[in-house]
Amino acid sequence: MRVAVVAGPDPGHAFPAIALSLALIQAGDDPILYTGTRWVEAARAAGVEAEPLKGLAPRPGDDDLDAGARIHSRAAYISTELLPDLKSVSPDLVVSDILTAGGGLAAERLGIPWVELSPHPLYSPSRGLPPIGSGLAPGIGIRGRLRDTLMRAATGRSIKQGLVQRSQARVGIGLPALDPGPHARLIATLPALEVPRPDWPEHAHVVGPLLWEPTEVILDPPPGDEPLVMVAPSTAHTGAVGMFEGTVEGLGGAGVRLIASMLDGAEGEHPDWVRAGLGRQDAMLRDASVLVCGGGHGMLAKALLAGVPTVVVPGGGDQWELANRAARAGTSVIVRPADARSIRDAVLQVLSDKRFAEAAMSAAATASQVTDPVAVCRQVVNGGVTA
Repeated sequence: MRVAVVAGPDPGHAFPAIALSLALIQAGDDPILYTGTRWVEAARAAGVEAEPLKGLAPRPGDDDLDAGARIHSRAAYISTELLPDLKSVSPDLVVSDILTAGGGLAAERLGIPWVELSPHPLYSPSRGLPPIGSGLAPGIGIRGRLRDTLMRAATGRSIKQGLVQRSQARVGIGLPALDPGPHARLIATLPALEVPRPDWPEHAHVVGPLLWEPTEVILDPPPGDEPLVMVAPSTAHTGAVGMFEGTVEGLGGAGVRLIASMLDGAEGEHPDWVRAGLGRQDAMLRDASVLVCGGGHGMLAKALLAGVPTVVVPGGGDQWELANRAARAGTSVIVRPADARSIRDAVLQVLSDKRFAEAAMSAAATASQVTDPVAVCRQVVNGGVTA
């Protein structure tokens, strides 16, 4: 099965696409990845056929402050840029990241079945949930349900506007205004981070986190027997800033060791109880007692898979939603707004209460309840899964 996997350059989206490509290779399939230039060589080094995804750069006149226009208008442009590449490789299936919708549009234009990859929980609106991003649990009782109804009505206007923008973008590239959607959706999260909803789509499959390490380097922790605290600042452009510095300042003299996973910015002198640099996060988590992170899905899911509780310093995007889901599950403490003292207090709270670690282990156990993403892809190609 020849599969074209399409994802933008953000690590939270490119890394799951690389992980899926590797899973397809391991299963005997033949993927080709289209992604941001930063990760092309890294993907090739991992054994994945990869090419730069054209059309990612903003064009003159693009309004990046309008999320709908940014996603849909640019998706239409990306689909046009991608068409010749897809034609040349003749894939049986296209897997398109949820934020890089141009892959799905290009597949539809060529009459190729396609699957949407969501590297996080299902964020589609639901009649049984408050709006995604609010961080709220479903309302209870008449007042709670009324609250959710009113909130959904308020956000519904933006959703409708986005649908109009998507229809306009589709018509502009010769597709029908009505979007039929993907043949299936891969929801690459832990069941522990999902929430029950009465209208779960039949063609959406929870396949577990798709995780990839951009390095083989093992960063050794500082010596000693004190509890090891891991820090992983957010890689998202909407992430909270100063997390590493605040954690180091806050935990000085707290009787812990600290190891920081840094894609960038690890330069400089650090205290002898601190190690910082680019290293395999899964290896760091094996020794960690608690993780301080921004609440991005990839890092949060990786910690929960390892049974490690978290202190979450959420930024924008979906980090507030995910932080609250983790907190309600008893695996996390939220710090917002963050300063050195509040991070220190939260870390010491998690270290002193074994219920956080127990809840994280329970979350890890839900990984056995997922569907194989490769099997879903094959079912789509064989006509067994439809939207």
